Amino acid sequence: MWLVQAFLVSLTASVASAGVSHRNRDLPFSNTTTGSFAFSPPKYPSPWASGSGEWADAYAKARAFVSQLTLLEKVNLTTGVGWLGERCVGEVGSIPRLGFRGLCMQDSPLGIRFADYVSAFPAGVNVAATWSRGLAYARGEAMGSEHRGKGVDVQLGPVCGPLGRKPEGGRNWEGFSPDPYLTGALIDPTIRGIQDAGVIACTKHYIGNEQERFRQAPEAQGYGFNITESVSANIDDKTMHELYLWPFADAVRAGTGSIMCSYNQINNSYGCQNSYNLNYLLKNELDFQGFVMSDWQAQHSGVGDILAGLDMSMPGDTTFLTGLSFWGTNLTIAVANGTVPEWRLDDACVRIMSAFYLVGRDTAQVPINFDSWTRNTFAPIHIAAAESPIGLVNEHVDVRDDHAGLIREIGRASTVLLKNSNNALPLSGNERQVAVFGEDAGSNAYGANGCPDRGCDNGTLAMGWGSGTADFPYLITPEQAIQNYVVTQTNGIVEVVTAQGAVTQVQSRAAQADLALVFVNADSGEGYISVDGNEGDRKNLTLWKQGDDLIKNVSALCNNTIVVMHTVGPVLVSDWYNNDNVTAILWAGLPGQESGNAIVDVLYGHYNPGGKLPFTLGPTRESYGTDLLLEPNNGQFGAPQDDFDEGVFIDYRAFDRMNITPIYEFGFGLSYTTFEYSDLVVTPQNAGPYVPTSGMTSPAPSLGNNASTDYSQYLFPNATIDRVPKYIYPYLNSTDPAAASADPEYGLPTSEYVPAGATEGSPQPLLPAGGAPGGNPGLWDILYTVSATIRNTGSIQGDEVSQLYVSLGGDEPAVVLRGFDRLTIAPGASATFTAHLTRRDLSTWDTVSQNWAPAPGPVTLYVGSSSRNLPLSSTLQSS
Repeated sequence: MWLVQAFLVSLTASVASAGVSHRNRDLPFSNTTTGSFAFSPPKYPSPWASGSGEWADAYAKARAFVSQLTLLEKVNLTTGVGWLGERCVGEVGSIPRLGFRGLCMQDSPLGIRFADYVSAFPAGVNVAATWSRGLAYARGEAMGSEHRGKGVDVQLGPVCGPLGRKPEGGRNWEGFSPDPYLTGALIDPTIRGIQDAGVIACTKHYIGNEQERFRQAPEAQGYGFNITESVSANIDDKTMHELYLWPFADAVRAGTGSIMCSYNQINNSYGCQNSYNLNYLLKNELDFQGFVMSDWQAQHSGVGDILAGLDMSMPGDTTFLTGLSFWGTNLTIAVANGTVPEWRLDDACVRIMSAFYLVGRDTAQVPINFDSWTRNTFAPIHIAAAESPIGLVNEHVDVRDDHAGLIREIGRASTVLLKNSNNALPLSGNERQVAVFGEDAGSNAYGANGCPDRGCDNGTLAMGWGSGTADFPYLITPEQAIQNYVVTQTNGIVEVVTAQGAVTQVQSRAAQADLALVFVNADSGEGYISVDGNEGDRKNLTLWKQGDDLIKNVSALCNNTIVVMHTVGPVLVSDWYNNDNVTAILWAGLPGQESGNAIVDVLYGHYNPGGKLPFTLGPTRESYGTDLLLEPNNGQFGAPQDDFDEGVFIDYRAFDRMNITPIYEFGFGLSYTTFEYSDLVVTPQNAGPYVPTSGMTSPAPSLGNNASTDYSQYLFPNATIDRVPKYIYPYLNSTDPAAASADPEYGLPTSEYVPAGATEGSPQPLLPAGGAPGGNPGLWDILYTVSATIRNTGSIQGDEVSQLYVSLGGDEPAVVLRGFDRLTIAPGASATFTAHLTRRDLSTWDTVSQNWAPAPGPVTLYVGSSSRNLPLSSTLQSS
C-alpha cells in the first residue's frame, strides 16, 4: 500500500481512520511523560512559493519553465530515478524536450563523497571551533566549487540537525555546535559560500534527529531491536523554536535552496510527512522558498508526503533496488485522478527550479563527470541493472584547486589549547629526544580510504564515518609531519610507538624522552555502520582504544607529556587533565587531509592557537543532563519515545542550570599570548516596533496545465525508450490505474486518508511570526550595538574570540550566546569587539500568541572569553 499505508498511521493526519487510534489522534501537542503520546497537529494546505525576497527573479524563471511541463515531466522532476539508477547518489529524471538533464544530488557536508581528485575538508565541528564566519564562508565556497566542477547540482550539506543535544550523538560532528546561535551564525556563511559557487545547498536533517539509534526501524532490527517504527523526538513548542528550529531559520534566511527532512518522527509523525513541521513551521512561519527533499528511504507514503510538504523523493524507490516508488507512477495517477491537486505538484516543481535558478545553475551547470559506484573509467552506465551498456563514467576531473591551504588553515585555526602549564607550548625545536605515542598519530594500515565510508578507527582520526564523509586524496598524519619537522628543522631525534598495547616499548621510550606527544581519539558516525560496538552513536564518552591508559603510562615516566585529542565531540578527561606531568592539552577535532601539518604548525609556534571549544568538556557523563535512548520504551513494536524534557537546557546551559563546574567550559580556549577586556559600551539603536505579520497569501498559482484523466496518455513509450530494470519512471504500465499503481488499497475514499483542507488552494492566512524567509523581518532589527576593547597583553600576535552572552531573566538559561568575533591583535595593541543584538536575540517564544515576545528580564549583557569567563557586564534598562 505504497500510496497510503504509512500516512494512515501518521499522527499528522487527524482524521477518522482505522489506522490511527483515537487515543493518539485526539491528544494535544505536547511532550509530556505521563504515558500519553506527543502529538503533531495537522496543518494544511502546503504553502505555495511566492518568490519572497531574493527569490523573485528565480521564481519568475521557475514559473516560466514549469508552465511548459507535462504531467509526466513534472513527476520526473520531483521523483528520484532510484538507488544506483544513475551516477550520483541521487538524481531526478531529465526533461530532454527542454534540454534539462535532471539534477545530481551528492554527499557530503565536508566534501564530495564517492569521487576521486577531491578534497577532504575539516568537519563542521572544526569550523565551529574556529568561531570564524570568514573561514566558514571560504570552506563553503571551496566545497561548492568542487561539487560544481564534478557536475553536482545539490550538495547534501551543511548540517544543523543533529544540533548536538546528546554528546554521544553519532553525527554531531557533521554539524557545528549544540549552541543554536553559534550553529546558525556559521551555517549562514557556509550556505552563502556553497551557493555563491553555483551549487544548491541542502541543509539537513530537519528536525529533531539527535541520535542514530532507532532512527530507522529496519536498521534497528539489524541490531536486534524488535521495533517497526522510527524513534519519535518529542519536542515542545518553545524548545522547538528557541533551540532546534533556530539555526534552520538562519539557513532559510541565508537562502538555502533545499532542506532535507529526517528519518525520525517528531511528536509521532514522520519527518517527511509531518505537516506541522513542513507546512506550518518551515514553509509558512519561516517562509522557505526552496524545496524539501526526503532523506534516503525516509519517505513513508505517497499522497501523504506531498500534501504534507515534501517536494522531492530521494532516491525515488520505496526501499533500495525494489523498482517500486511512492511517487513516480503513483504520483502521476494521484494527480490525474484528482487526489493530489496539480497546483501542489506545480509548487514542488517551481520550488525545485527556483533553487536551480537562484544559484545560477542554468549557467554554472557542467556535465556529470564522475561515478559514485566505481573508480573505473569505463563501467556499466546503470549499475543497478543486470545488463547495462558500458560507457565512459569517470573522467577523473581534478577539482581540488588550492584548497589544501584552506584546509590546513581551518585545521590549525580550529585547534583548541586547553592546558599549557609553564608555557610548555610552543615547542622551541631544541627538544633532543622527541617521542610520539598512539595509534592516532599514525596511518591506517588499510590505507586512508581502506574502510568504506571511513567505517573504522584505524590510525589517525581526521573525519568520522558514514555518508557525511569524503575520500582522502592523501592524509598527512601527525607521525609524518612531526618526524619531517624534527628531522629537517631541528637537531633532535624522534621515535614513534603507535601500538598502544606495546606497554614495554611505550614505557621505554617515555622514560628517555625530553618531550612526549600522545595522540588519542574518539570516533562516531552514521548508524548503518558499527565500529567496535558503537552503532553510530558512541557507547560512552571515554577515549577509544585505552587512550586514557596510554596517557597515564606515558605521563608517569615523562614530565613533559603533551596530549593531542582528535575527537568527534566531548570526551572525559577527569582522570588525567590535572596531572602535573601533562603539561599541555590540545583538542584538534577532525581536521581533514592536512591534519599532521596543521598540528605541527601549532605545536612549534608557527601558528598561535585561537580556537575555542564549541561544546563543554564536563567532569562526568551524567553532568550533561541528556543521554541516548538506548532501549525501546513503547512496547515490543511501537515507536520508541524520546522526550526532550530538558527543554532548552543542553550543553553549557545544562551545566549552568545544575551548577556543575565544567572541566573546560563552552567557548574556552587558551593562546600563546594573553588578552585583557575593558570598556564595555552598549548603544541603543532606533529600531521601530515589532509588527506581527498579517494578511493572506494569494491563491495557489495556476500554471495552466490541466492533467488529463485519459490514462492512455501516460503509458510507457515502449517504442521510444528502452526500459532500464529497477529504474523509476513516471509512466503507467496499464490504462487501469488500480493495476498500474500496484496499490492493493487503490480506490480507498479520500476522506479516509486526505486531511481536511489539504487540497485547498484558496488564499491562506500568514502567520504573525512569518512574513519573509527566516521569519518576521522585524526579528532581525538591531536593538543594541555592543562594543568592548580587547588588548593583547602578551609579546606575540594572537587571535582572540570575544563572546557576547545574554541573561534573559525569568526561568531562562543563566546565559545564552548572542554574539562573537575572532580578532587578530598584535602584541601590545588593542582591537574593538563589536556585536549587534537583534530583536530575536532578546526574545523568547510565546506559545500562546505563537510569536516572539520580549524576554522576561531583567536582561543583562556579558562580554568575555568563554561562557564562564565574563569580566564585563551591563544590565539593559527596561523601556
